[in-house]
Amino acid sequence: MERKYWVPALERAQDVLKLLAGQPSKLKLMDLSLATGINKSTMFSLLHTMEALDWVVKEKGDTYALGSFFGGIGNAYFTGMSLVKHFQEQAEMTVHRLGESVQLARLDKGELVYLAKKEAATHVRLISEPGMRLPAYATAMGKALLSSLEDAQVLALYAESGYQTFTPHTVKTDIELLNQLGQVRARGYATEFEEVVQGFCCIAVPVLDRSGQPIAAVSTSMSTHLWAEKEELAREQIEQLAKKLSGLQ
Repeated sequence: MERKYWVPALERAQDVLKLLAGQPSKLKLMDLSLATGINKSTMFSLLHTMEALDWVVKEKGDTYALGSFFGGIGNAYFTGMSLVKHFQEQAEMTVHRLGESVQLARLDKGELVYLAKKEAATHVRLISEPGMRLPAYATAMGKALLSSLEDAQVLALYAESGYQTFTPHTVKTDIELLNQLGQVRARGYATEFEEVVQGFCCIAVPVLDRSGQPIAAVSTSMSTHLWAEKEELAREQIEQLAKKLSGLQ
């Protein structure tokens, strides 16, 4: 990796964290200083900062261990990986029954982040790929997840950026978005008609954790001319898929 924009302090912190992960509750400040080559004063500042951030904890006897921050980060990482794995397993049947591609995504502030996709054997390929981001207000999965927030929280997400127009059908105002989210809350699923790409529509349902909180959403997209024929089946299949994935975490 190019080191032009390298941050040495982060590299030093990683060296310390690796040592603590391998030898929890055994190393003191001087041990860490000797093992990493970081001088004592710098190590003191580094550990003090990481302790304040809950990256490390100082224990009796002045030894150090990893802090609870990494427990939460680790859980979030493995939750995402586990959810993607289950999606890949369960989505196969959904794709077979619908004849359309299905997708999995999560909300990151005001954006929708695509996590996985199971493609149908059609000549039409969706633009969404894992890692791709789109404004949540313009997508069915995004609206399904935004609907779990308070109106004020939703508006705060777009207070500075406003609404990007992809097609003439994309949400353009706060009032329009809040009205759509109200409909999503009432019926339990979200739809999107030609808001990102003209000629395509989408239906989405949130995936819930064990406490009933949305952690992701699943959807299927199709050409608008197929909607009248497949709407009921699409809603049924996506609701079933969301239910299969819910409560796993």
